[in-house]
Amino acid sequence: MAAQNRMPWPTIVFPILAAGFVILSEFFHLDRAAAASFALSLSASVIMIVVMLGAIFAAVHHADVIAHRLGEPGGTLVLTLAVTVIEVALIESVVFKQNTPPTLARDTVFSVIMIVCNGLVGLCVLVGALRHREQEFHTSGTAVYFNVLGALSILTLVLPNYTLTASGPYFSTAQLIFVSIITVILYATFLFIQTSRHVDYFRAEEKAAWDEANVYPSNGVVAASLILLLVALFGVVLIAEHYAIIVEEGLDFIGAPPEVAGIVIALIVLAPESISAVRAAQRDILQKSLNIALGSSLATIGLTVPAVAMTNVMLGRQLALGLSPRDTLLLALTFFLSLLTFGSGRTNILAGLVHLVVFATFVFLVFIP
Repeated sequence: MAAQNRMPWPTIVFPILAAGFVILSEFFHLDRAAAASFALSLSASVIMIVVMLGAIFAAVHHADVIAHRLGEPGGTLVLTLAVTVIEVALIESVVFKQNTPPTLARDTVFSVIMIVCNGLVGLCVLVGALRHREQEFHTSGTAVYFNVLGALSILTLVLPNYTLTASGPYFSTAQLIFVSIITVILYATFLFIQTSRHVDYFRAEEKAAWDEANVYPSNGVVAASLILLLVALFGVVLIAEHYAIIVEEGLDFIGAPPEVAGIVIALIVLAPESISAVRAAQRDILQKSLNIALGSSLATIGLTVPAVAMTNVMLGRQLALGLSPRDTLLLALTFFLSLLTFGSGRTNILAGLVHLVVFATFVFLVFIP
């Protein structure tokens, strides 16, 4: 099998453009200049979107290169952890602001769960079913995902409403530290299971164009892809942080509820993984799609909640984690449907559509509660 020593030029250019745009934005104080001029604001917004989309597609390409070299599940784990670390950094940068609502972390984590377990999973199943009728996956792997995801979701997002030391939706400081510790322990154990103890549970059989083209990424290409992947992801999130000023003004203008901010953050950070997951479903590699999608939701809770919790403890702020009764019901429905969808080892078009309906309901109720 021949080694691949070249990569498409857009996958090199756009990560560099993303990083360069962030540097120039800071150097020329683009945020303040754009706020003073509508024409400049509109131009900057268009450039931001183009560069961000290019960097996202570049990140997906580099993730596929790394995944092909490492195999499953290690390849998708690289993208999942990279994106989640950046998500933590993005949320932390917002948390340090004085006017940050205490529900931002909760809204973001819950949005990630709903987007992944209903929106992204439903889309992957639907796309795969439309093209391949039925798709197979390892039920042992999905069982591990939902075993840990269910425990982490209930412990972090539901339990605060039923504790007595602090009135819900808050944990006391001791409770918050305890939950953060067991969250890290559970996620670390999951990583051990996924990457060492039971790798076969998550292994996907590659049917992608890499094998068809009879190419294999060389060591130099893999190293360059890893660097460019991180540059692209950091560029996307940092551009999004600048673009958030415009988004915030737009949300205020339309009178959007506070939960929308969490959805926007989740959508931005999950974009690279979502594209990669849908592409894998199109190539009839549903196991890879599930590794990317469910792995990202696990990493969000396993890393984001402890990091944000410790930050709030150090700052002496309260962190609202408990979900409302409506969102708790949606969370329970999501896990119930997921057990039915992924309990047989095969999926069909109806399962994907049902998850998408629940996701649409979640978004609808955010705006019209």
